[in-house]
Amino acid sequence: MSSVEAATNMAKTSVADSGLICQRFCALKKEGRAGLVTFITAGDPDPETSLALMKGLVAAGADIIELGMPFSDPMADGPAIQQSSLRALKAGMTLRKVLAQVRSFRADDKETPVVLMGYYNPIYSYGNQKFLADARTAGVDGLIVVDLPPEEDSELCLPAIEAGLNFIRLATPTTDDVRLPTVLGHTSGFIYYVSITGITGTATADAAQVEKAVARIRRHTELPVAVGFGISTPEQAGLISRIADAAVVGSALVRKIADSLDDAGKAKPALVSNVLDLTRRLAEGVRGARVKA
Repeated sequence: MSSVEAATNMAKTSVADSGLICQRFCALKKEGRAGLVTFITAGDPDPETSLALMKGLVAAGADIIELGMPFSDPMADGPAIQQSSLRALKAGMTLRKVLAQVRSFRADDKETPVVLMGYYNPIYSYGNQKFLADARTAGVDGLIVVDLPPEEDSELCLPAIEAGLNFIRLATPTTDDVRLPTVLGHTSGFIYYVSITGITGTATADAAQVEKAVARIRRHTELPVAVGFGISTPEQAGLISRIADAAVVGSALVRKIADSLDDAGKAKPALVSNVLDLTRRLAEGVRGARVKA
């Protein structure tokens, strides 16, 4: 057995999980459809509106909520999400307040998986162990920390797993078969495939290339595969949902938030309904994809 095969087998045996993320993907599989993962930045454009959006996303069809942790230098994100982080920070959002938003959400919703996505600096400043304990208590289910590679798993990934949180990794078009088992080694919940080379919100996913990539990833892991970056319309979400276990949409929703601000950067009355209308259309694209396939 080659070293790559051995690592692949190890990855396939390390996916046992019984949390909300696993439960949601099991339910989706029984329904015979892919899921819709929606991203918004916590506190954008203000904490109250952001919480209202978070609560409304579920009723509009989101299966998993990805909540951005605002950061001043989000290097993997395009202009739309960068601006959303800046709006949230300007509105006074902190990591402590992000966790408070999750707690408020959990008061009414005990079933929808919540994944925090962002960068390591705010977590490090908060204190790793305190953050993990507080995140778990608040009702967070998983973490995506884009600037911590597998070589640094002892820093946050392994402690997160010990705390009962899924640690979700990104795979990209440049993640080859030699590197992929390392990426998957301690990944749980799902694997997030970045469908484009570059930052968020700047290109469109190529369904044919995504299909090849997802098939290759599935040869290495039994984890669900969610595809994000480059998905902004119901049609695109539907195409990806025929291929992957979930479609992730972020920049399109964040742009809808930006489009619904007044000249002072404050939320217009229709902001929440505008974002949720788009979410409903995206959910329809996801839910109808395999029926039409």
